[in-house]
Amino acid sequence: MNKISRRHFLAMSSATALSAVACPSAATSNSPVVILSQSGLVTGLPKPLRYPSIPDFLSAEQIAPHYAAHYGGALRGYLAADKKLHSNVLAGTAIDAGAYGATKRAREQKSNSILLHELYFEGMSLKTTILSVGSLRIAIEKRFGSLEKWAADFQASAKSASGWAVLARHSLNGKLYNTVCDKHANGLPWMSTPLIALDVYEHAYYMDYQNRKADYIAKFMAHIDWAVISQRYIA
Repeated sequence: MNKISRRHFLAMSSATALSAVACPSAATSNSPVVILSQSGLVTGLPKPLRYPSIPDFLSAEQIAPHYAAHYGGALRGYLAADKKLHSNVLAGTAIDAGAYGATKRAREQKSNSILLHELYFEGMSLKTTILSVGSLRIAIEKRFGSLEKWAADFQASAKSASGWAVLARHSLNGKLYNTVCDKHANGLPWMSTPLIALDVYEHAYYMDYQNRKADYIAKFMAHIDWAVISQRYIA
């Protein structure tokens, strides 16, 4: 992000933060239960924020514009692209190949952004939680050697990523993978399910951390909600 875009982001954030906090759709829910039916991909509405701020990690000034402009913007973009494509199919109208392909790719990118943001916001806790002995911990230790070795590899993945770092489980071989996703539309192996999603685009942390990306990543590791992540793994 260059100096101009950073200044633009800071200016935009002040206005967007207020609108996001005031928006009824941003009402909080502290339940750790993962309710997939509430996804914006299902309802067409923003999924409520679990926490408007996370003390000692992310401020309301950081979370609010991220939720409203980036998650909310992805949802609006997805709905517009999907409506346009669906209307063309129903109407049987002539479609320009270039515009058609661009809209298809935009829909894919926006839909992935929606899901990753929902997993990100919902997967964080107010305080440090412990991954107790269970199927997820056993799987991590089997795959990476220990929870500590997994954490080191996940942080290295996040530091090298320009978009997202994701812990995913492949449905074919059952293996866990720490993946680097530099764009919303690629990075995860086909038929894999994301369990932990960490947004490392600058808009996710710049208000609170400026260019201290490593500090942001380290703080995230201390605020993973392992109860939620374990539910995702079991599901």
